[in-house]
Amino acid sequence: MQKVYELKNIDETRKWAREFAKTLKAPCVIALHGDLGMGKSEIARTIIQTLRGSDTVVPSPTFTIVQNYDGISHFDLYRIEDKSELVEIGLPYAIQNDITLIEWPDIASDILPSDTIHIYLSGDGDMRTLKII
Repeated sequence: MQKVYELKNIDETRKWAREFAKTLKAPCVIALHGDLGMGKSEIARTIIQTLRGSDTVVPSPTFTIVQNYDGISHFDLYRIEDKSELVEIGLPYAIQNDITLIEWPDIASDILPSDTIHIYLSGDGDMRTLKII
């Protein structure tokens, strides 16, 4: 079942992510799709801070590739070039055990479970269309 949300600004995006976070229980996988600057990292950050405390420091994992937060794993697969690297960074383990947030998930499509929640972000200016499939 597909759901679509029209979010007018970053505050609405964060509010949506806080409410969404409260529905998550491990293990589950959330795949975040969208161009650069669409808010993938902000949604992941808000989910993590909602579940682990607002004072939790959540840097983008663009360079570290993965950050762990006591049962929540946040992956950024933008720089992954070979699928064999997914095992090395612990993605299969996270998928089986954690709330797993994945930015740029396309390279991992073969190993994502069938119940993965796919979130597609698009927009212009501050406005975002968020589609859940």
